[in-house]
Amino acid sequence: MNLTQPLLQPYQMRDVSLANRVVMAPLTRSRARNRDLLPTDLHAEYYAQRASAGLIISEGVWISQDAVGWHDVPGLFTDDQVAHWKLVTDAVHAAGGLIFAQLWHTGSASHGDFFDGRPPLAPSAVNPGLLAPTSTGRKPTVEPRAMSQDEVRKTIADYAAAARNAMAAGFDGVQLQAGFNYLISQFLNPRTNLRTDRYGGTLENRARFLFEVIEAVGDVVDLRRVGVKAGPAWSETGEFVSGPEALADHEYVLGRLNDYELSHLLLMGMMAEPAQGSLEKLADDGVFQHFRKIYQGTIIANVGFDQQRGNTILANDLADLVAYGQPFISNPDLPARFASHAPLADPKAHLFYGPDAAGYTDYPLLEG
Repeated sequence: MNLTQPLLQPYQMRDVSLANRVVMAPLTRSRARNRDLLPTDLHAEYYAQRASAGLIISEGVWISQDAVGWHDVPGLFTDDQVAHWKLVTDAVHAAGGLIFAQLWHTGSASHGDFFDGRPPLAPSAVNPGLLAPTSTGRKPTVEPRAMSQDEVRKTIADYAAAARNAMAAGFDGVQLQAGFNYLISQFLNPRTNLRTDRYGGTLENRARFLFEVIEAVGDVVDLRRVGVKAGPAWSETGEFVSGPEALADHEYVLGRLNDYELSHLLLMGMMAEPAQGSLEKLADDGVFQHFRKIYQGTIIANVGFDQQRGNTILANDLADLVAYGQPFISNPDLPARFASHAPLADPKAHLFYGPDAAGYTDYPLLEG
């Protein structure tokens, strides 16, 4: 057992003490197969199995009915959902773990199937050109309906209400999903945000939605328990293709996060070849080298890490924690496997999104 690895050292994240620096990344698993989008006993077992992570960040959780955009994902906007999540967080805490809830709104990445045929809400009426994971398969996205200013304000309030619900459900904090192709990114992206009001046009206006969400959430939850997931690259598909503005926009946004005493920034590495040369220098660990100089708080590095690379990036002080996704799916005791340099089990990709315990809670422990 080698406990001197950087990954296995404790870490103080604001007022939260982590036993190690191995974070379970948020992972959509589509196990909430019930009409009311409730987490179940299966969720409690799944997360409790992985409680040896320094920190668990939950799958993305809906902030409202309008936010839904992926099949069988649980919500955090009804009293019943809060009560069921309390069973999950109790199980994690009983196993010695910590868990944050990731707050999610898919915006135009959703589909009318989730809304009785009505188009989803988005910053502007721009079809993002993506595929929405519905209960009957992935379907091309449609032209959404542009949000009114009242609907923008209501959505900001929905984030705050979901954050309050998360704390009532026993979560140790929350994380805002501000990456990928989802609502917050849709406001930032000049190809999906064609607004001419205070939420569109200039970079400052396009970024306004994120910062108003942070401030609204901060009114109900200590910001030291609030993190943000973001990264400088889009998916490079549909309307989410990096333009010449991509690097400067994210330098501004991630730099402004320093104005808030946040828990962390989960910084995503490049997941696709960028369309613009301005992002080429961010390949591999370049994104962490670049933004370590810009964001001054706790950075959780994410995307494509194995044990060796995780230890190296921490040793080189390019990040403070490392988030693992698929390795945690098939290795519920991932820190113990790192400690003993044990081989990792491979995940069963065809079972990532349900429907039951198979490929979810049936992966054995190292000593099991």
